[in-house]
Amino acid sequence: MKRNGIVRSLAMLAAIAVVVGACSGAATPSPAASAAAPSAAASVAPSAAPSAAAASPSAAPKQYTIGYSNGGGVGNGFREEQVCTAKAQAKASGSVSNLTVIHRNTDAAGQLSDIRNLIAKGVKAIVFNPNDPAALNPALAEAKAAGIVTVSVDANVTDPSTWNLTNNQVKYAELGAKWLFDQLGGKGTVWYTRGLAGHPADSDRDIGFKNVLKDYPGIKVVPTADGVFTGWDPAKTTQLTNDFIQSGQYDKIQGIWASGMGKQIVDAIKAANKKFVPIVDADIGGFVAQLLDPTNFPGLKGAAVTNTASVGGAGITLALKLLNGETVTASAGAKANTVLLDPVLLDNLTDTGKAGLNSWVSVPGMDLLWPLSLSIEGWTTYDPNTVPASCKGA
Repeated sequence: MKRNGIVRSLAMLAAIAVVVGACSGAATPSPAASAAAPSAAASVAPSAAPSAAAASPSAAPKQYTIGYSNGGGVGNGFREEQVCTAKAQAKASGSVSNLTVIHRNTDAAGQLSDIRNLIAKGVKAIVFNPNDPAALNPALAEAKAAGIVTVSVDANVTDPSTWNLTNNQVKYAELGAKWLFDQLGGKGTVWYTRGLAGHPADSDRDIGFKNVLKDYPGIKVVPTADGVFTGWDPAKTTQLTNDFIQSGQYDKIQGIWASGMGKQIVDAIKAANKKFVPIVDADIGGFVAQLLDPTNFPGLKGAAVTNTASVGGAGITLALKLLNGETVTASAGAKANTVLLDPVLLDNLTDTGKAGLNSWVSVPGMDLLWPLSLSIEGWTTYDPNTVPASCKGA
């Protein structure tokens, strides 16, 4: 299988859209936040860029201790890459004296405890990927009382003092669902696979998926209207797909919604010697490689929607801006204290789509299960090529 990696910025496609001491090697900021460097990752476009006057180049940056909490998806490419980008950005910023990372599989109650542990360590800011939109609020209120800045990434929380920096998951789902339903001519059965039950990002995607589904009365969803949860777990997804195929249900569908686990689903279909049906997923390296490999995956029609894991690094930047008293502007049309990153869809059916997918080149050491968009214009300053190496042994 051909290895694919990070997206290059393409003007013709518009803006396509991780403890510091443990990281090694200097991270060199890429020119123009990677927007123009030919070997850098493509930048994902935020709906609203940060607005603040730059600090004086001669002034030594203030130093802060920051905590990072990721409460699930250990081993999942998106989550691993997200933590790595947070580490890379903390190092590249020159303003983080120590980054304490708590990265484990737990529930909302466990993450509540993790955030309280970070508060007890006396960090100045906490960046976290929430397991629940509201269950963490008691700890977030305690953080505010202690003068600690809180930033939620990848999914929104309801705490009014916490800033949210997320991919626009509703729009992500809307783009993918419309593409898929159109491929079926508005009629047929779709296997609706989802992510982690209760995770705000998964819930937002469900909203977007169903927003579009309303306009396609000829589309039927299985196994239920609410789909089946993969937990964003590769092994579980493979087992679910094998069971689905062996039950005979696969032979009765015309399309698949993958929500981040497309590579595992496609591999299982191929292993079972089944004919491919149109599938939509996130911009995971392994999935995109499949889309661009007609020899090994003949007849595979698919689309990838950008869902950058670089929100981890961007969350560090946002926390530092808030700590430094800089002004950050919420995205237009978004809730207060919210920055949204807009997704882009590319498929392997059009010349434009193929050109975009083929522009995604490898970064040394990048895992095939990682999303391809490794930087965010205006929010990350590390060299994307340093991210995989900086996280080894961390």
